[in-house]
Amino acid sequence: MMLARSTSTSLGGQTERSVERLNPSRLDLARRRRGLTKRELATSAGISVRVLSDYDRATKEPTGKTVERLAATLDFPVEFFTGPDLEEPSIEGVSFRALSSMTARQRDQATGAAAIAVALDRWMRDRFDLPGPDVPRLRNEIPEAAAEAVRGAWGLGHRRAPNMVHLLEAHGVRVFSLVQECAEVDAFSFWHDGKPYVFLNGMKTAERSRMDAAHELGHLVMHFWGGPKGRAAEEQAHAFGSAFLMPHRSVLADMPRGATVAQVIRGRKQWNVSAMNLAYRMAKLGLLTEWQARSTYIHLGRLGYRDGEPDGIARETSQIWAKVFDALRSEGMSRSDVARQLRVSVDELNRAVFGLVAVSRNEPPSRRTSIAAPTPERPTLRVV
Repeated sequence: MMLARSTSTSLGGQTERSVERLNPSRLDLARRRRGLTKRELATSAGISVRVLSDYDRATKEPTGKTVERLAATLDFPVEFFTGPDLEEPSIEGVSFRALSSMTARQRDQATGAAAIAVALDRWMRDRFDLPGPDVPRLRNEIPEAAAEAVRGAWGLGHRRAPNMVHLLEAHGVRVFSLVQECAEVDAFSFWHDGKPYVFLNGMKTAERSRMDAAHELGHLVMHFWGGPKGRAAEEQAHAFGSAFLMPHRSVLADMPRGATVAQVIRGRKQWNVSAMNLAYRMAKLGLLTEWQARSTYIHLGRLGYRDGEPDGIARETSQIWAKVFDALRSEGMSRSDVARQLRVSVDELNRAVFGLVAVSRNEPPSRRTSIAAPTPERPTLRVV
């Protein structure tokens, strides 16, 4: 893979243009990104709901002072509201888990983050040559067979899957993070403009984040052409993720039938998965009876493995973002400069890559650096 500089000056996939008037679509996106209702935003900004609705419909133009109040309330730069339209994935095409139980606020915050991430991705692709999409799109395959097919296509065989963020990036998947206000969302994915996107919750354990990445890969692979919705789709994606991270031949060969809890805890290291996920996979493969599996889940929960992963693995980081920020920094371009071109704050930019690159908390935003964690599985990535 190579990163190559480009001379394009486009912004978020659109040609930069001088826009002085408020863009209603950006005002609406920023409001939803912050999880505010129209009434909440109007009250905080000191205007009426009716006036805010006029702004949304573009039937009335706010004064500069009003735009400043709206920007301060929404924590976006004033310039954000005068940019061109941003692309936002459709709700129907996003693989939200338990969509029926999500609040509209949670959903809107997540899709708002996705719209900003897509703009960041386009900005990056205008300046660097990145791996193109290489994700199989299968029809009517059962999850086990689909996972085997992707492993075969990507040359993994039956060995342990490497760093999942690196692996997805190497095959053209754009990986972003979800934190703080989207903490209730485990992960989600979608295809947009022929490119696959995955969003991972940076607050979860590294093992569960690996499973989330494999789960979302399952959606990208199996549900591109449609298929089941809701719980059935999630069950398929979970089965794919389990099979992808823990190939059945490998588990059958290396884990004993009726394994003890101690053996499960030791065995999880072989595939870098959570103890609960390994126990679940063993039960599915018949290595644990229903009674043994239930007993194992209970025992693991008492030991702290239900909500955490004692003595867990290091969090998997990104190679793409580290290389991009290193290349930009070498040319004197800081994250503040990138954020300014995208018309967002540095904090908003950092939220999109939280946990995927290291950020020094002791440096001001304009001087923060990004360093990928060293790993033997790092593919060659040369800056040109």
